[in-house]
This record gives sequence, structure tokens and C-alpha cells, in this order.
Amino acid sequence: MTTTRQYSREQLAAQPIGHWSRTAAGLVIAGLRTALAEEHLTQPHWWTLNHIAGAPGHWTRPALTAKLAPYDDQHTDFDTVYDDLAARGWLTETTDRLTLTLTAAGEAARLRAHDRNAEVHARMREGIDDAEYAATIDVLRRIVANLGGDGELP
Repeated sequence: MTTTRQYSREQLAAQPIGHWSRTAAGLVIAGLRTALAEEHLTQPHWWTLNHIAGAPGHWTRPALTAKLAPYDDQHTDFDTVYDDLAARGWLTETTDRLTLTLTAAGEAARLRAHDRNAEVHARMREGIDDAEYAATIDVLRRIVANLGGDGELP
């Protein structure tokens, strides 16, 4: 664990949530993007592989794009992502170019990327038990809801 200094509850309660949540989000996203880049993937590639693997034969290009676009801060052209994954031999489509399916090579790539992401998550959770992590997520979820956002789990 990197942090060794202990702070009082009062010191911690006086901290700006925006600073710490933004800093944490930036570092988590950068770590994940770096890990994915080792497989020549972007986050939209990763999301695509996971969604298709999670519901084989379910996703069409328009439906998957509609699902993923709200999470994309890089204004990705998802058709380019689908075309790239197909060119790698990781994704196939029905002849109408609608239903997307992973190939065995695509699933192998997804699993490699999953392992890289798991390493980032393990580093992130070092010294943080499940109860602390769950409490943190719950607090952030309630802050989002208190400020008018969707506090429901994705």
C-alpha cells in the first residue's frame, strides 16, 4: 500500500470530494487504458468485446452503439471499432451486418485484456477490503443521487 500516513476523521471529512473522486477516476481510467493499449485496444474495444461475450447473438451495431456511447468520453466512431475487431478476426457479423458474435480469437483476446484489467483493479484495491470498497461505492452512489444523477447500479 502506498499511503502510510494516517489522518483523523475530521481531517478526512474536510477534504473536497470533487478533488479525490476526480483524481481517483483519472488514475483508474489511465491505468485501464494503459493496460488495454498493451493489447492494442481502447476502452470502446474492451466494452464491445465484453458486451458481445456477455450476450452472444444479442447485439446489433445500433443497439450496442446506443448502449456504449453514453460511457465514451472520446467520441468514438463505434462502427470503426466493430470494423477493426472484424478485421482482426475477433468479431463476425451476420450478412445483414447486424448481429455481432465473438470468434475464438476474439474471446482469447478478451480474456487477455481481462487479465490486464484485473491487475489494475488489484493494484487499486491494495489494502482496501470488500467492506471498505462497498462503503465507498455506496457513498459515491448516494452523492450522485443527491445531486440529481442516477444512483442505481449499472
